[in-house]
Amino acid sequence: MRIRQRIVPLAAALALTGGLAATEAAPALAAHPASGQTAAAAAAGGTYLYFDKNQSSPSNSVLYLKKSVANGRDKVLAKYRAGSGNGGRNGRNECASMQGWLPNGSYRVLAHTTHHNGGARGVNGYAIQVQDKVCRNGRTKRTELFVHSEMRPDGTQGARQPGRDNPYRWDGNNDYFSLGCIKLTPAHIKNLFAKAAHYGWPKKLTVVS
Repeated sequence: MRIRQRIVPLAAALALTGGLAATEAAPALAAHPASGQTAAAAAAGGTYLYFDKNQSSPSNSVLYLKKSVANGRDKVLAKYRAGSGNGGRNGRNECASMQGWLPNGSYRVLAHTTHHNGGARGVNGYAIQVQDKVCRNGRTKRTELFVHSEMRPDGTQGARQPGRDNPYRWDGNNDYFSLGCIKLTPAHIKNLFAKAAHYGWPKKLTVVS
């Protein structure tokens, strides 16, 4: 699902007020393991992403970076407010492509980059790509799934545009809406990248509700 999400007519080509385009070409994402990951961090249990969907307020969901701990409760390394889904009637429908939030389950983290280029309707800047997922109806496959924000491809913020949304800028709470991907503020996704580089890049995302 290409991602730039917001609800206006949104879309990975649809448009949430600032949605994402679903089919624009983008440079290849860096494959794992990341260059900043140390052997010690990779060996010490491993990290993973954990997305807890908020049924009453999807744009107030939570994304965690956690570390597996043997014989104990996994350690929370970081916690961020996050959103998934366009906030509309189908925003909680995991089988509604380009509208609903991510299906529950486990995903492989495929790659990450700080310079994704998806164009005005796509995912730009800091982005973590996860695998496609077939939803609970057993037929609909959700594709082009990312953890991302709203920024230029180089990770900077676009100019404020009074009276309208800028797809290259985080303009406020409505930017938590998406075509299904997980969205964080620019500051939070940059912090997530820094934490992942320090503790070891996660290879898995778990989504629950």
